[in-house]
Amino acid sequence: MITGACLAGCAPGANLTPIPRYDPASYTIGVGDRINVSTFGENQFQTDTRVPVDGSIAFPLIGMVKAEGLTTRELSERVATTLKDQHILSNARVTVQVLDYRPISVIGEVEHGGQFSYQPGMTMLKAVAAAGGFSYRAFQDYAYVVRQEPGGAVVGRIEPQDYVKPDDVIKIYERHF
Repeated sequence: MITGACLAGCAPGANLTPIPRYDPASYTIGVGDRINVSTFGENQFQTDTRVPVDGSIAFPLIGMVKAEGLTTRELSERVATTLKDQHILSNARVTVQVLDYRPISVIGEVEHGGQFSYQPGMTMLKAVAAAGGFSYRAFQDYAYVVRQEPGGAVVGRIEPQDYVKPDDVIKIYERHF
């Protein structure tokens, strides 16, 4: 029994604290996302663009609009309000759609590490599956993750059923025995 307790403490990453849970419904647009912003019935008011490093996108007639850190609904409302305030369209119905999400990275004890397309609702286990699955040496109970948050990078432990977030870097540990 004592041996089991000692071995559990020796597991790779045993000292990591769990990463704060991520809710995919709270997704915010980030640098590198490819988005489409369009106004219903007004084809000339549309843009399909990748969010650049400064986080702002160019939209016809209104210029630069900050997109980074906003939900799709918030960006939609911001563009509609700006179109109305500048007397361009009085009743703009704007939709924002994420076409390509920022990737996630999976490294360590997986069959094919690398960057993979994020999909809404993706869990750590689905990310590992995208990387070809665990290697035969993989520690499968949890993994190390580096997550970008507004205040900077956060490091912690992620479990197989936990949601991943775009830009996450997940490292699958090697078993020691």
